[in-house]
Amino acid sequence: MTPADLSRCVVSAVRRAVEDGELAGAVPARVVVERTRPGGVGEYATPVAFQIAKGAGVRPAEVAEVLARRLGRVAGIERVEVTGAGFLNFSLSALSAARLVRDVRRVTVIDVPEAPPSRELRERLVRAAVARIEAAQGVGPGPDSSVAPVARRDGDVLARYGADAVAWAALTTPARETPEFGDALLVQGEGNELFRVRYAHDRAHALVRNAEQLGFRPEAGDDVDAPALLRVLADHPLVLEAAAHHRAPERLARHLVELADALLDFQYRVLPRGDEKPSAAHRARLALAEAAGTVLAGGLALLGIDAPTRL
Repeated sequence: MTPADLSRCVVSAVRRAVEDGELAGAVPARVVVERTRPGGVGEYATPVAFQIAKGAGVRPAEVAEVLARRLGRVAGIERVEVTGAGFLNFSLSALSAARLVRDVRRVTVIDVPEAPPSRELRERLVRAAVARIEAAQGVGPGPDSSVAPVARRDGDVLARYGADAVAWAALTTPARETPEFGDALLVQGEGNELFRVRYAHDRAHALVRNAEQLGFRPEAGDDVDAPALLRVLADHPLVLEAAAHHRAPERLARHLVELADALLDFQYRVLPRGDEKPSAAHRARLALAEAAGTVLAGGLALLGIDAPTRL
């Protein structure tokens, strides 16, 4: 089971509980499931019980217990625990690399219109990114919130840093906070997060090109020892849902950095070394790296930032 499957399972459990009379109220179309914060219980958590309890007039803990009993019987969910006043916490079975790769390959890119222009640069960037993320998630535009402008002291940031670097600085900062600009945005090195994300995307394409020269292509499989990369890649659909729900493109940007770092660590185990012959494991690793590159490109596109295949 993937984290995206978990979100759908929670919705299904709520629906069945309402149909069976165990719970009352409206069934949400979507449920936000997010990775558990450090020090929390399990791997993923959702506050859906609070949402249901509010409409049903019962305690969230009662709703959570009903859902925990149902979800604890679902294949792929190893453990369900109720914590606090009614948070549902989950631990999942091992992820399937082949399933993740196939899911990424099925994703289609949609054309999303730009948000209406506004008078301030940063507001335009934030609203456009939010509009793309919401459209990609199939949700309507939410209420507009305040966006802190670029500080006057920074002057003409477009002229100094370029459009992509400005977009990255603007979108990695929560909308109500003022973004900071500095010379690090111009450095092509590991201290520049945007460079790392783009470089990881470049490396994914380079791995595929190098593999073709060695006579093999990516092929989805589960013979992959890459727990960090698998975990971050599996979280991508949840991150997009949360970014749309909270109208927070910085959540997507942070996720892309985490995914890039995991891919850059993994890249050295993808291709054969020395006299080693390409195997099913190499093809599976290559497919995973290619999928990560696809997600990086898609994420940058949602932020309105270019993703070159050669740096």
